[in-house]
Amino acid sequence: MAFRTGLSLLHLLVALALLSSLVIVKGESPYKFYTWTVTYGIIYPLGVPQQVILINGQFPGPKLDVVTNDNIILNLINKLDQPFLLTWNGIKQRKNSWQDGVLGTNCPIPPNSNFTYKFQTKDQIGTYNYFPSTAFHKAAGGFGAINVYARPRIPIPYPLPAEDFTLLIGDWFKTNHKTLQQRLDSGGALPFPDGILINGQTQTTFTGDQGKTYMLRISNIGLSSTFNFRIQGHTMKVVEVEGSHVMQTDYDSLDVHVGQSLSLLVTLNQSPKDYYIVASARFVRANLSVTALLRYSNSGVPASGDMPPLPPGELVWSMRQARTFRWNLTANAARPNPQGSFHYGKINTSKSFVFSNSAPLINGKQRYAVNGVSYVNSETPLKLADHFNITGVFSTSAVQSVPSNSPATVATSVVKASLHDFLEIVFQNNEKSVQSWHLDGYDFWVVGFGSGQWTPAKRPLYNLVDALTRHTTQVYPNSWTAILVSLDNQGMWNMRSAIWERQYLGQQFYLKVWDPVQSLANEYNPPDNLLLCGKAIGRHP
Repeated sequence: MAFRTGLSLLHLLVALALLSSLVIVKGESPYKFYTWTVTYGIIYPLGVPQQVILINGQFPGPKLDVVTNDNIILNLINKLDQPFLLTWNGIKQRKNSWQDGVLGTNCPIPPNSNFTYKFQTKDQIGTYNYFPSTAFHKAAGGFGAINVYARPRIPIPYPLPAEDFTLLIGDWFKTNHKTLQQRLDSGGALPFPDGILINGQTQTTFTGDQGKTYMLRISNIGLSSTFNFRIQGHTMKVVEVEGSHVMQTDYDSLDVHVGQSLSLLVTLNQSPKDYYIVASARFVRANLSVTALLRYSNSGVPASGDMPPLPPGELVWSMRQARTFRWNLTANAARPNPQGSFHYGKINTSKSFVFSNSAPLINGKQRYAVNGVSYVNSETPLKLADHFNITGVFSTSAVQSVPSNSPATVATSVVKASLHDFLEIVFQNNEKSVQSWHLDGYDFWVVGFGSGQWTPAKRPLYNLVDALTRHTTQVYPNSWTAILVSLDNQGMWNMRSAIWERQYLGQQFYLKVWDPVQSLANEYNPPDNLLLCGKAIGRHP
C-alpha cells in the first residue's frame, strides 16, 4: 500500500511539473525564425541596369509580418563585399539596444559572415520598416516592410479590412551607392533623385473588390524627399501612425516625410474601373512623381482623366495637416488599456534640450551638424565601449543642451540622460529645407510645430492632451518642432536625421539612457553571439 501511495505521489508531482511546463510554454510569446542572405543583383528599377542589394533574391526585401510580442530570430548572412548591418526602424528593442543594428551599437557583419538578430516586438503594433545602416547601402536597397499586428484578443478601433497592401515609397538614384558615397566623402552633395519607386517599381497595381475596405501601410523609405500621397476619386482614413492609433480623419492627400510610416483605410466605393495612385516629391523645385493603379476586380475600364493634383501651397498646408493628427485617447494600442490613460501633459520635464541642425564646411568639406558638432563614427561601437569601460571612444561633453555660436567641430558625440527622465526636446531648423528627425528605441509625443525661432514663450502652444506618439518627426524650413519623451528604455540610442546624406555626414548623435544600478529589469545582458571589433576585440561579454 505504501508503494502504491508513493507511486501516486510521484505521478502527481510529474503531472504538476508537466502542467507547469505547459503553462510556461503557453505563456511565452511565439518565436519566428528567418534566414536572410544579402547579395548584390542587377535589376532595372528606372529602366537602366544597376546594382542593387537583394535579400533572399528580393527587391525590396522580404516582408516581416509579425504579431505583438513575437520573438524574432533572424540569421543575416552577408555576401556583399563590404561590412553590413540592418536596423529595424521603429522597433523599440525594449531593454535591448544590443540588437538595434546601427554602428553605435553593433559591429558590422563582415563579408562572408553572419549574425543572428534576436529581438521582440514588445508591446508594439503598427507599420514599420527595416533598411541598411552601414556605409551608403540604403541607396542600393536592402530595405523591406515590418507589419506588426495586434494580438487576436486585443481590439482594434476600426473594422478588420479585407486585406492589407504594403507600399514602400521613396526617391531613387540611378547612380551606384559606392559612387554616391565617394561623392559625399569628397565634399560633394547628392544629385537630385532620378525617380520615385513604389515597392521597387515605377508601375504597380493594387486590386480589390468593389464595396470592400482595404488597409494601405505606407512608409517613406527614401533618402531625401518628402512625398505627397493621393488616390484618384478616393478619400483616405488615417487610423495608425507609427504605433499610435489616431483620431480617424478623412484626407484627400497626405504628406509623408522621410522615415515616416502610417496606415490608412480606403473603401472602394466608386464606379468599377482603374484609378491613379500618385506620390509626388514635396518641398523641391523639380517635378518628381510616380504613379500606380488602384484596380477594382470587376473593372474593365482603364484609368483616365487628370491625375489627382497636389494640394495648394506647401509649408502652411503641410503644417496645418500635421496638427490634425491626434492621439485616439479611448483606443488601445498593443495593450488593452486606453492610450489616453498615460497623461503625458501632466508630467514635469526633468531636462530640456534645443538641437539645431546646420550645414557647415569643416576642413573645406560639406558636413552636417547638431549644435555645431558633426558626428563621426568610431571603429568601436559606443555601446561596446560603454559596456567594457573602454575610454577615449566617445565624448559626452561635445553636444551642449542648447546651440552656440562656436565654430563647428567633429566628435563621436553622446548625450547622457537618466532612466525615467522626462525630456523636452526642441528641433530648431534654421535652414531652407525640411528636416526629419528619428530616435531609435522610443516613440515620443510631437507636441508642437511653429515657424521662426523657438523660445520658452512657445510652450503654451504645446498640445498636452492628445498629441500622437511617433518615432520620426518633420521640422519645417525656418521652423521648430517640440517633442516630449519618457526615457523608460535603457540603452544607447541613435538620434539622427532620417535624411540619409545628412545622417552620413554627421547630423546625428547617441542618447545614453542609464541607471547606475545594473539590473536585468532595466537592460538585458549582451548576447552570446556579440560581434567584437575595434578596441573591443578580445573582450568577453
